[in-house]
Amino acid sequence: MRVAFWDALPGPAREALERAGTVALIRPGAFLAREHTRSTNVYVLRSGAAKVWVDRDGETVILDVLGPGDVSGEMEVADGCERAANVEALTRVEALALPGDRFRAVLNEHPAAIWAVTAVLSEKLRDANEVCTAHFPDAPGRRLASRLRRLADRFGTPVATGGVVVRVPLTQRDLGRWAGMGRRKVAQLLSHEHVGDGIAVSRTTITLRSPEVLDHLAGDDPDDVLASTG
Repeated sequence: MRVAFWDALPGPAREALERAGTVALIRPGAFLAREHTRSTNVYVLRSGAAKVWVDRDGETVILDVLGPGDVSGEMEVADGCERAANVEALTRVEALALPGDRFRAVLNEHPAAIWAVTAVLSEKLRDANEVCTAHFPDAPGRRLASRLRRLADRFGTPVATGGVVVRVPLTQRDLGRWAGMGRRKVAQLLSHEHVGDGIAVSRTTITLRSPEVLDHLAGDDPDDVLASTG
């Protein structure tokens, strides 16, 4: 089970970060960071959702969706490079914000906190590896299921019928940009007979009608029955 950065921090380190930072309120559509800039601010989300994305020749590629407890900006503090991606609020976001030098000072003062940063970077590496291996052989159902499972873990609210509701404004096109496929492919996967009506995606809500539906989506081999439409 994934553990958010804030939850992985020792108590004294959390208290030190709260003293060093200030609370920022970010409206939907506003940017916490922009790709290729030199900003070193670090944000720890307290509430809301933000998408991490890059522009490649005019095409949007979504790398992650951050939620409560997640951190943004830790890579730039570690290596001093430009921002590797845009971070854009999907909903109203409340975050703890602090300059990179204060963030580094807290880590130096509380060395055990380094393990929380290490866990974040390790997760990013594992996620990148998963995306790569899911292309060889191509397994779009597994890629899409992993993204939906991540959303359910971070933002899901259980409902009485046994399903989960995710109230984050991500469309089928957004899911495709995150899972490395076109919107039509996402639509085909979600309408496949093994999935049925088990997953519903609207502009503001994703509904998973049962815990097993993502297993069906990930375990199916769509290329046996679906023509790839990218």
